[in-house]
Amino acid sequence: MKAGVLFSGGKDSALAAIMLARDYAVELNTMVFDPNRDLSAVARAAGTLGFPFRVRTFPEGFLEEVAGMVVEQGYPNEAINRVHREAIRVLSGEYAVVGDGTRLNDRVPMLTLADVQRIEARCGCSYVRPLLGFGKSEIRRLAGRYLDVRYGETGMLDNGDYEAEIRRAIAARGHDPAAYFPPRHEQSLVTGVHAIITGDDNE
Repeated sequence: MKAGVLFSGGKDSALAAIMLARDYAVELNTMVFDPNRDLSAVARAAGTLGFPFRVRTFPEGFLEEVAGMVVEQGYPNEAINRVHREAIRVLSGEYAVVGDGTRLNDRVPMLTLADVQRIEARCGCSYVRPLLGFGKSEIRRLAGRYLDVRYGETGMLDNGDYEAEIRRAIAARGHDPAAYFPPRHEQSLVTGVHAIITGDDNE
């Protein structure tokens, strides 16, 4: 059975894919607003993991909607969660199993139990979060075991995080994105692999 995993190129989504590959045929999916966005670094990260990689585009006008939410509300949390729900919804139309790399301590993105129940009821899929029981220190340990990872603040890495495009859209409106997003937000990008766990079920 296939599992569609949301993939930013970072350590969390990579670890989630590795864990799910023990039981599913994993396909990595990166969601973007701009179909012309350069995702070469994300594609390389996917290639090191050895899983099929697909780029998908959000509906036209969606970026303006979420950028407007950030400016109106003065913070990005609800907008980022809105984007994440839409990404899960898109994948749930194709995969019976949909996963991501959200963790124990994450606040954003993080779907509520009600969100999950609605998605599963409407789409008939299973939404799985294999890292949900893992805290930051254990994630770091696992990443060190399986992956070569480069770290940097938002905007310093060419990963597939939603935030970069939302920041640019806010700047295009004449606002300083730094006024809306927390400072020193660490991002990661997978650059190599030490070992991969793969499953036998590739149907």
